[in-house]
Amino acid sequence: MNFKSTFNYTKLLLLVLMVTSCDHQKLMAQQPNILFIFSDDAGYADFGFHGSHDFKTPNLDALAASGVKFTQAYVSAAVCGPSRAGLLTGKYQQKFGFEENNVKGYMSNSSALLGHDMGLPVDQVTMADYLKELGYKTALFGKWHMGHADRYHPTKRGFDEFYGFRGGARSYWEMSEAEMQKKAEAKLEKGFGHFKEPEKYLTDELADATIEFIERNKKQPFFAYLSFNAVHTPMEARKDDLEKVPAHLTGRRRTLAAMTIGMDRAIGRVLDKVKELGLSDNTLIVFTNDNGGPSDTNHSSNAPLSGTKANHLEGGIRVPFLMSWAGKLKANSSYNNPISTLDLLPTFVTVGGGDVSEIEGLDGVDLMPFAKGESQGKPHETLFWKKENRGAIRHNEWKLIRFPDRPAELYNIEEDISEINDLASEKPELVRELYKKLFDWELTLDRPLWQLKRLYEGKAAVRMDNHRKPKIKK
Repeated sequence: MNFKSTFNYTKLLLLVLMVTSCDHQKLMAQQPNILFIFSDDAGYADFGFHGSHDFKTPNLDALAASGVKFTQAYVSAAVCGPSRAGLLTGKYQQKFGFEENNVKGYMSNSSALLGHDMGLPVDQVTMADYLKELGYKTALFGKWHMGHADRYHPTKRGFDEFYGFRGGARSYWEMSEAEMQKKAEAKLEKGFGHFKEPEKYLTDELADATIEFIERNKKQPFFAYLSFNAVHTPMEARKDDLEKVPAHLTGRRRTLAAMTIGMDRAIGRVLDKVKELGLSDNTLIVFTNDNGGPSDTNHSSNAPLSGTKANHLEGGIRVPFLMSWAGKLKANSSYNNPISTLDLLPTFVTVGGGDVSEIEGLDGVDLMPFAKGESQGKPHETLFWKKENRGAIRHNEWKLIRFPDRPAELYNIEEDISEINDLASEKPELVRELYKKLFDWELTLDRPLWQLKRLYEGKAAVRMDNHRKPKIKK
């Protein structure tokens, strides 16, 4: 090859590289950042944007006003572990045996997996895996709860970065050595195997870490999953936040209000950083909660919904849900058809440039056409829930709840959001039809990889009966 031909070849190669680089940069510029904020055990009624006057959430209220509020948003389970497993995979978690919370010491010895071996099966692909393949920088800050063993670690499930804890709950303050030895999965961890307890209130630490991640990755597409343990027990709040709570609130209700103030402030700081960096027009922001509020433990309120965490009444499975994207979604709008947190994976992957039609077994759908008003259909005609012998089905406006210790109940959810008027005796044919639909769906599921001791099913029934009527707490 002579000098002239070598020179021409080099120019051609440089041109190809430049075009490829430009195409790559163009693709990256088109990919929106994704900020997913997840609270833990919050009550449906305990937000300003849902009408609370006592719980101050100005930053979340502003987020609601900036985008779309989904009024019928559901999780796929009434407790946090299975709910998160469904969210992360876009599939009903019972399909791969994740039906119960993976909490040590509560399980039947006949379970296939026990202790640290309980976790999100490693053959399941997460939303972080998909987004990472699309070129996103991915990070999780806060609660994981998808398995304590090393093989389940977030950094092995699609997350480039992790700052949080592997378990389901922990203190908001520095834990003692004795506490950490007793509950190793609660230790605060940075990356893989680097443990260091927080220097400040954990809600603030998680916000700090998220802000720092956004600053470092402002020039490339990022997926930040801010998974607060707030407002889960233990009931621990900053003293200055307690002083901001209305005087008539007392006990755990007062502490919960202060913890909510702290979480809202932390969220506001993260949102302010997105604006400060000029990323608002290219950042999809979603806020929701992992299950209904446990009124009996943290004194949350799910009004006007009946029920509480761990049962299939609306108070256990319907959650607040906000979506905002400046310039893309209409401000101060509402979407009123049922959706599911199963929809988050296909939504995130699609806006990131992926093709979810290539993903087998998805139960969620892309929400953007509905949020934008481009699709007039319903994301879901039918939604399902199951935990051991208990189950529920929402089919259009009708909801059937199946119990192991009493006859099934039927409600028209569109007309009776509080599930007061049981219509099962008036519509026996509809009961049979929905019962059969629920059973047919169950035939597609796998057996649970671990199960609670049977006595806890009895406790769940008592817990539900104690919270059958919606209670508005002051």
